[in-house]
Amino acid sequence: MSKKIFLELEEDEPINIGLIRQAKRLPDYEMFFEINKVNSFNFYRIDDIKYKKFSFPKFETYHPENKTCFQIIANKSVPNRKKTSNELFSQAEEIKFLMPKNRDVDFIIYAKDSFADFSLILLPNNILFQIQYFSLNPKTELYKLLQYYE
Repeated sequence: MSKKIFLELEEDEPINIGLIRQAKRLPDYEMFFEINKVNSFNFYRIDDIKYKKFSFPKFETYHPENKTCFQIIANKSVPNRKKTSNELFSQAEEIKFLMPKNRDVDFIIYAKDSFADFSLILLPNNILFQIQYFSLNPKTELYKLLQYYE
């Protein structure tokens, strides 16, 4: 595995991401099934983002008309270990948020290598609220994490 080295450049500019909130709680696979039904392109699951000891599910699609790759990442980590049925007391799973100040955000969307125009993605009715645009500062951990996984 190769290690990436980052240079701190002063000309780094903020990137625009989108914040996605669910109007109706659904498992990831069901929510993306509904999103894929109303769009001509399909999101599919790719390797999770690993941050410290936490994993965040990640989904990707390619929009052919404007040649944009969109990625959606869960804001909330998934539990690392599987619980066994013979445990007397289940241990509380530690959960991490990529945006701890925005715990109500379920997913983060961004466009790889291009300007973010999230209006190209149709959202299923009554499942998701409209995507809220958010400017991400280059000094934040999330910004650096997105750059690392790009």
